[in-house]
Amino acid sequence: MNGSGRQRCRLYLITPPTLVAGFAADLAAALAAGDVACLQLRLKDQDDAAVLAAAAELMPICHDHDVALILNDRPDLAAEAGADGVHVGQEDADFDTARALMGSERTVGITAHDSRHLAIEGADKGADYVAFGAFFPTATKVAKSRAEPELLTWWQETTAVPCVAIGGITAQNCGQLVKAGADFLAVVGAVWNHPKGPAAAVREFNTAIDGATGPL
Repeated sequence: MNGSGRQRCRLYLITPPTLVAGFAADLAAALAAGDVACLQLRLKDQDDAAVLAAAAELMPICHDHDVALILNDRPDLAAEAGADGVHVGQEDADFDTARALMGSERTVGITAHDSRHLAIEGADKGADYVAFGAFFPTATKVAKSRAEPELLTWWQETTAVPCVAIGGITAQNCGQLVKAGADFLAVVGAVWNHPKGPAAAVREFNTAIDGATGPL
């Protein structure tokens, strides 16, 4: 499955829904512990000022580790914050609005749930990645769909647009998604709630990814 031209699968971290005191330090430790592609700032119940303040605090930490900062849902706030990208779900801002606000140089990713149609539609519009899931039960949010690993394999065989796997992913179960074709693994609780801390979680994930990747 790790065919020609395919890059190593990478971590796509998503913040907890509420940022507690000390989160910035936890983030810095996590990003220093191993390969991470990006951090999605996902503060669903916070007002605009709080989201912008969080972006201003966390973006320098991300950039110090060559990690992109992506905002969830709100391309207007992503553009105002100077974020590296935005992720829009099917019920959020439409893709064309997001692209117009973000421009061609910054990332716009979309949610496709378990839908091949939504994924192809998004790719045809110019999405920089599509996210599939949930692959496993998750306590982070109520999953609208349940995806199977074969969907990732089909996507790799269909297009060069990267795909993100999301939903209940842990270092223990991620190997099958890596082997199936995930370009990124989106994780929340398995990192921030890890009993040994976020840095240990990032190390465990990278070890698991390497173990499942095989020769590229």
